[in-house]
Amino acid sequence: MAAITERIATDGTKRFKALVRLKGYPTQTATFKRLTDANKWIQNTESAIREGRHFKTAEAKKHTFADMVDRYIKTELKNYNTKEQSERKSKLQWWKDNLGVYCLADITPPLIVECRDLLAESRSPATVVRYLAALSIVFTVAVNEWEWVQENPAKKVKRPTEPDGRVRFLDDDERQRLLVACKESSSEWLYMCVILALSSGMRKAELMGLKWPDVNLKDGYLILHKTKNGTRRRVPLSGLALTLLKEHNKIRRLDTPLLFPSERNPQQPIDLRSAFEYAKERAEIKEFHWHDLRHCTASYLAMNNASLAEIAEILGHKTLQMVKRYAHLSDGHVSSVIESMNAKIFGGV
Repeated sequence: MAAITERIATDGTKRFKALVRLKGYPTQTATFKRLTDANKWIQNTESAIREGRHFKTAEAKKHTFADMVDRYIKTELKNYNTKEQSERKSKLQWWKDNLGVYCLADITPPLIVECRDLLAESRSPATVVRYLAALSIVFTVAVNEWEWVQENPAKKVKRPTEPDGRVRFLDDDERQRLLVACKESSSEWLYMCVILALSSGMRKAELMGLKWPDVNLKDGYLILHKTKNGTRRRVPLSGLALTLLKEHNKIRRLDTPLLFPSERNPQQPIDLRSAFEYAKERAEIKEFHWHDLRHCTASYLAMNNASLAEIAEILGHKTLQMVKRYAHLSDGHVSSVIESMNAKIFGGV
């Protein structure tokens, strides 16, 4: 037996509640915005039951989408740095505002598609992709760790095509001009922070959140406990960056663990935005942002024959997808590898 009932939601729009009841099996229900989706769900659910395929669990009916988001924010977001926590929380709040009242059993790919299309009306394809990624991560935790749902519906939703990633890095002349301007800046730490960013590939939030207990000057490395992707990362230190940090250690403040604290509030990191903008202006550097220092690191690594896997490890990416944008910069290295392989196989033939 199957039935569909229509009701009016609090926002004044229609909702269609579908019900499937077969003898010997628990009753299955789901709610949809469109009648066609409700009919399709009924057909799929009846087929799944008759064919012996499992269907939605009691946990999925017991918890709402809002419950899932709230639990994730409470238990999982703490693993990320402050900036990433704020960005993810904002995206998840949007999903909660639009899907929060639904039971997890009622969250289907078509419902997520509706939200995706709504996002696309006011946001770029790249932003929509990030909203969907944030949603998918939460569902993955709910599937694998909490067992609230049996599958991740966000994985079935097609993501918009993103434009090629922007790569802006400083050439030798630009880099020299910027470093001179930073060294002459009234901000005593701007030069050191730019050197650290260029030599390590750290994100701005990672750099500004550094604490002395996580810095090992003797062995030349530091530990990032809270990164954008939630993993712990070891960052090697060498050369000028290490030398500057050793000098900085001699005059460190004792009222805060931060390497670069604000003068007004030592428990908060310094804000270098104005100083950096002024240094760029003096150096006549155009269309360049702080985050592009990270692109510089990756680009210089590629041009110095680092593999994509090595660049990904240094930058803290879990996959090679994000660093493929630098592949063309190592074309010379790739050519030499091919040349060496051919010489070994074919000799002088």
